[in-house]
Formats: sequence, structure tokens, C-alpha cells
Amino acid sequence: MRLLRFGPSIIFLRTPHREAVESAIEELFGVEKTPTDIAIKESSEFETVLFVTDEWKKETIPPESAFLIRCHAPAVLSRIINANLPVEKVHVESAIIFLRVPDRVGEGLKLIAEKYNGEVMDIRTALDEGEAMDTIIGLTRKKLNSPIGPEDVEGAVLVRRDFLSVYRELLMDTPLLLLKLMPEWNEMTIKLYDTAKRYEENIERLMLVIEDLDLGFIVGEGWDWDYPRPFMRVPVYKLKLLTWEDPLRVKFLLKGLEYRGYKRLCDIDVFVEGKKIDWVKLGKFDSKFELAKTAREELEKLLSEDVRRRLHEIEEKLLGDTREEGEVKAS
Repeated sequence: MRLLRFGPSIIFLRTPHREAVESAIEELFGVEKTPTDIAIKESSEFETVLFVTDEWKKETIPPESAFLIRCHAPAVLSRIINANLPVEKVHVESAIIFLRVPDRVGEGLKLIAEKYNGEVMDIRTALDEGEAMDTIIGLTRKKLNSPIGPEDVEGAVLVRRDFLSVYRELLMDTPLLLLKLMPEWNEMTIKLYDTAKRYEENIERLMLVIEDLDLGFIVGEGWDWDYPRPFMRVPVYKLKLLTWEDPLRVKFLLKGLEYRGYKRLCDIDVFVEGKKIDWVKLGKFDSKFELAKTAREELEKLLSEDVRRRLHEIEEKLLGDTREEGEVKAS
């Protein structure tokens, strides 16, 4: 589970030749102007949101449109300088740090403002008022490996300090902050079993989903034995997950990994305090297969495109192995 990440770098280019500079930026980086909110939302960590404004504008208030450049700021500025563009001044916006919290956002904002002597405000106001040597800490409940737009930031703290010193302190303070916001965490044990013993592929599938959906911290993993019936011992892969997510929600999502279509790929059980979560507690479903089908549909919607593609690649291999086994038996 990722709790901290940087936002994009935001740069203003001041020029008396705005249209010429914008055309040059489009050619240099192969990008087009886009609405500012979309540029910020679609940006990833350390990428650059670039504004080109008239020379006389002094404040760093973002205009309505921007260039989203998929490079870090030093590389962007290097290419602009080396291209000898007619830029009179460069202004840099405050560094942005996104912090993911489980709940109680208001209390989290208050704690951060008190600790870092900052001011609580909405993210757009912080972007308007912040300057180059300031730091903006934006709080969100959304997973940090997904796009974070202004509408996803539920509040911000503007800190009048350099971001390096703030970031170093925040790294140390985050665990304590989370304990104050959520003193009780859920500890779950997840067990994976495959009758065909294709554990490498199924473990990768499980890890992909946990990491992409940011379901929690894996605090332990390894091999164990399970006893489905008396005198019957089978190997299982076991991991412990520390999370603020509802265990029933985790169980539901992982149920979507057990099947692909009508083919069963593995068994996944979830335990809380040593007690197995029964599938009947997940909703009104006529069968385990109906539950798995519904869970899979939800899973497909939530996963990122890259992870969904990788998941399908692994499952095509597993399904191919199943078909080959069936053909061998038939012959």
C-alpha cells in the first residue's frame, strides 16, 4: 500500500511571444494543449505540467489550459533552454505531495497543519497561493497509483517551507499520523491453493491485484500446509495482509481470481483472526460461480490497463495448459 507520492512539477514560461513558444513546445515534445484540470489529473509522479503565459503576468495562478509533458522538469527545461526559445522568465509552482488517508480527512488536515505550521485550504486555492519554495500536501482517499485530479483531493495544507525538508519529515511522521486516524487495522491471512500446482502464475496474479488495487501491506508470506479433509495434506501459499480495507471487500475482489469464464484457476481463502470468511457472507448469490463471475466483472473495472493486460496474458497460459491436459487425457 502506497501512502505518499509526489504530484507533477508545475512550470510557468513568461514570454512576449506566447503563440510562437506554444507552437515550439508542441513541436519539441509532441504534445497539445489540454484543460488544466485534465493535465493535472492525467499527470503521473514527476511529470511536468507546463503553462505558457504573457510576459507581464507575474502571479503563478494556473490558466485554463496547459501542456502535459511526460518528462521530469529538469529534462523539460534543458530542452527549452537548448532550443533557445524566446522565454523571458521561468516561474515554478509549489511542490505537490499527495498523502493517502483511510478516513477522517478533516482531522488529518488539522494534524498536518499543526505539525508543519501550514494553512488548510482547498487544492485549487493552494495552487493559486503557493510559490516556488512552498510545499502543498494534498489529502486523498484514492489509491496513489491511479490518476489524482483536483476533484480527488479532499483538502490541502499549504506549508511555507522547502519540499525536501517537509518530505523527509513526512516520511517519518506518516505511520504515526495513520495510527491517530485509524488506530485499529485489519490483519488478514490469504491462502492460495491450486490442484494443478501452477503456483508461480497464480501467486503473480494475486500479487498483481493486491498491488494494483493498493489493498494493504503484505507483512509476511511463504509456504504452509492445509488439511481440507482428515489425513489429507495439501501445500498452500500463504500471505498476511495488513489493511484498512473491509475484509469482506478484499475477499469479494479476490474471489474474482478463482475463475476465468467457466474454468477454475485456483482456490483463495481469506481468514480474519483465524476464522475463514464464508462466501455466503459476501451477498445474495445462488452459487460460488455466480459470486466469482460478479467479482470478476468488478475486478476488471478497477484494474489498471497494464495490469489487466498482464493478468489476461497469465490466464491465457493457464487456460492453454488446462486445454492441453484435457487433450492428453482424451487421447
